[in-house]
Amino acid sequence: MKPGIALPAQDFAFRLDAHSGVPVYRQLIDQVLGAIATDTLRAGDQLPTVRQVAVDLAINPNTVMRAYREMEIRGVLDTQQGAGTFIAEQKASASGEDRSRQLAQLADELVARAGSLGFTLAELLERLQHMQHEAETRRRQS
Repeated sequence: MKPGIALPAQDFAFRLDAHSGVPVYRQLIDQVLGAIATDTLRAGDQLPTVRQVAVDLAINPNTVMRAYREMEIRGVLDTQQGAGTFIAEQKASASGEDRSRQLAQLADELVARAGSLGFTLAELLERLQHMQHEAETRRRQS
């Protein structure tokens, strides 16, 4: 990744849900991971500075730093001193069998969580299809 080539993520902005019960740093991580999964964020996209996120969301900069640091440790972000924080190139994923097992586990967890909140499988599928449509639209536009 060369400084100066990356573009700021245009369609991405952090938002918080104070009623979710999910810690703020975790919400930030989940939003970045979700944006990567839907192609809203791609390798090389620049995230806002820790200070900017803290000011925009009226939260402690240490909370943002914790989220960014955790994502850097996981290999999701690449921080370059003086240049900024960028979405890292994604490494090769697990084998086909491992991926299948991981996806099944994630799907089970998602369905269980949605069901505990009163959502039906049909509502969940509709939302996922909507997200897929949005991601495809963004891909065509870029």
